Parts: sequence; structure tokens; C-alpha cells
Amino acid sequence: MSSSLVRIEAEGGRFPFVAEPKSAALLKQLSGTPKLAGVNAASRLAIRLAPDTVSCGIAQVDTLSGGLPRGCLTEVCGPDSSGRTSLLLSTLAAATRREEICALIDVSDAFDPHSAAAAGVNLGRLLWIRCGVNSPSSFLSRKRRNATSLEEWERQRSEDPVEQALRATDLLLQSGGFGLVAIDLAGVPLKTARRIPLTTWFRFRRTVENTSTVLLVIGEQFCAQSCASLSLRLRTENREPRPEFRPSHTELLSGMEIHAEVLHSRAERKPVQSASAAFQTKTAWTG
Repeated sequence: MSSSLVRIEAEGGRFPFVAEPKSAALLKQLSGTPKLAGVNAASRLAIRLAPDTVSCGIAQVDTLSGGLPRGCLTEVCGPDSSGRTSLLLSTLAAATRREEICALIDVSDAFDPHSAAAAGVNLGRLLWIRCGVNSPSSFLSRKRRNATSLEEWERQRSEDPVEQALRATDLLLQSGGFGLVAIDLAGVPLKTARRIPLTTWFRFRRTVENTSTVLLVIGEQFCAQSCASLSLRLRTENREPRPEFRPSHTELLSGMEIHAEVLHSRAERKPVQSASAAFQTKTAWTG
């Protein structure tokens, strides 16, 4: 280890220059600065306790990830038909069964209450926030009238619901009292989702920590990046159409095998290995 020379004062007088580890000399210099008097080495910091976790309602995913951490941001991504909605509904159902109040920020206005109720979600404990809903007095409609071109209108149509969702998330996290706050970014264009500043996710993470709220983000690609304490990727293996009672213009997928992979977890002391688990979706008929 490299060393620096420092003079040591002693009661008996002055000693010649002696070698002292560079790290110790640096810490001594920092501690002597008034603004940095409380700085400690990372190796001397107390080990932070692992956060409490809750079930997402799918045993295979719980075994793989250890559950969804409270006071943290969890991000789940995957393409269409990868099991994102199944995981979201299962998580909402598990939270409402624990008699927790949940909030769903539906950016693309794609949430189906009938399917959610069939999946076991207690809608009486769910706050459903629909972003970008068309109405003459809505913020989105007013900005559409001010668009100068078709391209500008398309950009505003995709970005304005995201802006509403971020403002709503801020208000919900600041108010507290929610066991689960879910942001469904599925259906949002990738370019629009990637424009969300990383500082926004960092602010959400700082707001939710030291609370019992689970902040869940669902999307096609990872947006929160390093701000997420747990990152899961979903993908589909098999698709089996259900033959009976199938309308001619649709295909209902049943028994899909979903693979979940943990890409990042702050609960692990070691780097997360490429581990995955498989589970099958179930189709819920709503009439």
C-alpha cells in the first residue's frame, strides 16, 4: 500500500518523518475539516438491515426474488404477452388481501377492472388513476388544441399522460398511507419512457424509503435503472390458444409459461447471478 509521510507529535519531542498508510492520513485530514468532521469510512459504517418484503402472489417469483421490498422501488419489464399484467394483478390482489390500500397509476388507460376483480383484486381498496383520459376540460385536450403540427400533437399525446403520472406519483408518495403504489408504463412509447429523468426516479426512491410502501414500476424497458432496489425481467416461453368459445377475431392465450429473471437486487451482498423461475398464467373469464 502506498504511504504518505506525516510528522507525529509526541510528549517527548518531535520524531522524524514516519510512514503512515495513505488512507489513514486522508481520513485524518478529512476529519479535521469542519464541514467533513462527521465523515466515516464506508468500511466502518453500520450494515443496513435488509428491508421487509411482501409476497407478489406468485410463489415462484417470491422464491426467486425474496419478495417485493417495502420502502423501495421495484421495476419489472418485459415485452407484450410476457406476463406483466398477470404479475401486476397478482401483486394488487395479494396487497388487497392483506387489507392494504393500493394505488394504480394507469398511464395508458389500459386497466380492466373486470379482469382485476376476476383475478382477486378488491377494487374497494384500489385507487385507480387514469392518465390522459379524453375530456373537454382535461389538461391533455387543452394542449392538443395548441399543437402546431401532427408530429407535435403525437408527441404531446404520448408525453402528457407520462407527465400526469409522474405528478400523481409525487402526490401519492408524499401523502403516504399506501401499501402499494404501482405505475403501469406498458404501452408508453420507449422514447417517451426513456425521457423520464433519472433524477425523478431517484426522488421517488428517496421519498418512499423509510416507509412501508412498495413502489412498483411496470414497463417494456427498464427506466429507473440503478434507482431500483429490485429489477425483474419477464419473458414468454409457450403460447397455447384456448380453443373453446374463442371468437373468430381474437385468440385467448392460456397456460403461458412465463420466465422471470432477477437482474438486480440490492438485498444481495454478492452480485446477482443469472437466476430464473418459471410459472404459468391463468385466464380469468369476465363474461
